[in-house]
Amino acid sequence: MKKIIALLVFATCFLPQAGRALEVMQPLVYKEGIDLSGWLMSEKLDGVRAYWDGKRLLSKNGVQFNPPATFTENFPNFEVEGELWGGRNTFEKTVSIVTQKDAHIGWLELKFAIFDVPKASGGFEDRLNKAGLWFGRHPSEFAFVIDHKAVTGEESLRNELEMIEKVGGEGIILRRSGSPYTHGRSKDVLKLKSYSDMEAVVVGHLGGEGRNAGRMGALLVELPHDKTRFKIGTGFSDEVRENPPPVGTIITFKYYGFYNSGIPKYPSYLHEKFNY
Repeated sequence: MKKIIALLVFATCFLPQAGRALEVMQPLVYKEGIDLSGWLMSEKLDGVRAYWDGKRLLSKNGVQFNPPATFTENFPNFEVEGELWGGRNTFEKTVSIVTQKDAHIGWLELKFAIFDVPKASGGFEDRLNKAGLWFGRHPSEFAFVIDHKAVTGEESLRNELEMIEKVGGEGIILRRSGSPYTHGRSKDVLKLKSYSDMEAVVVGHLGGEGRNAGRMGALLVELPHDKTRFKIGTGFSDEVRENPPPVGTIITFKYYGFYNSGIPKYPSYLHEKFNY
């Protein structure tokens, strides 16, 4: 018994501990009809959320990333939050880079796009300005502060969304001017996309035809909450078609409402679920 207790103490004290999820601010979904006076907007970057605590780069679940020292060389000595981003339509590539255990040069293809300074005083613009001042004095090739522009009304918002989606962007993030940093879902941060997304479990692979002969043509998936099954046949890169997500994998897909049967309309693959 004494040996067992000693081993448990050793494990508690010396073995790496699992990350603890961070209490970060998260957006709600935008709904038409709200008063847009005093709101700011920016492109919603499809990257991996990250938190710089002044010394370490962490995932939203508290797992430490391992970028090379070059990547974080000029990062601030205070906490900032943002997205690790490799450009539009590069989510899976970004995930493959940041989840590797050891530091590697692949990180130098990414940038840390900063959207808040959680512990700074003042409203949203004041907090973000602190990051802007820092990088003005300490330029970094691997970090930038996300630009925001004022929303002048519903039409300007929709025009901006259309422009972003035409160039391959995901959507828009709205921030209420002067708003505080709070934990959890906040009415002061909203996300807007022309589509919805949800998760499904892969239950089978369907062979392709034509240019996809000899590789995956579609995924057979199941919704976890009601076991509805349907096919997803679009949104795949050649790499994914040749190496599809294994059965049992949770994937994220986009869709545009539901049929009466409960099957999502026009489902299109986005990526495997990321839980880092």
